[in-house]
Amino acid sequence: MSPIRTRPRWYVRMLQFLYVKRGRGSVIYSSVRRDLVPFRQCSIGTRSVVESFSVLNNAVGDLFIGDHTRIGIGNTIIGPVRIGNQVNIGQQVLISGLNHNYEDVQTTIAAQGVAVAPVSIADDVWIGGHVVILSGIHIGEHAVIGAGSVVTRDVPAYSVVVGNPAKVVKMYDFNLNCWVKA
Repeated sequence: MSPIRTRPRWYVRMLQFLYVKRGRGSVIYSSVRRDLVPFRQCSIGTRSVVESFSVLNNAVGDLFIGDHTRIGIGNTIIGPVRIGNQVNIGQQVLISGLNHNYEDVQTTIAAQGVAVAPVSIADDVWIGGHVVILSGIHIGEHAVIGAGSVVTRDVPAYSVVVGNPAKVVKMYDFNLNCWVKA
């Protein structure tokens, strides 16, 4: 890693085809910034797409993207992150397993380092545009996150969350076979 540019050096980036695992039919558009280093894992599943102007970064944690998953235009994904299968992520979404330490007021924030907690997104999740998902969050299966939400707590399976901070507004009731207000 370059200490100034905080991205892998050019000769490391040239060798990514050797250490980034890509499933058959997966697409990473050429404008995607790939800050992917060989000492961490990165895999992208079968027929998954990472759209233009996104950023993939595994410098502080592994990055796994499941099968048939679409990462929208302009997303930033900073590991450690595990994204399941059949996940649809809108535009300009930030998913980060990284957070900066700030507690010591006698030391600059930059000198305090970072805290890392994995983000986990289950299968069949829909994340709207301009969502922020903070470190350490788990999003359950078939959850929907409304556009512009800031996810600060775990999201239960079969729920709809919206707002800043994101709150559950609907849950699927398997007894009634319909969505009900929370």
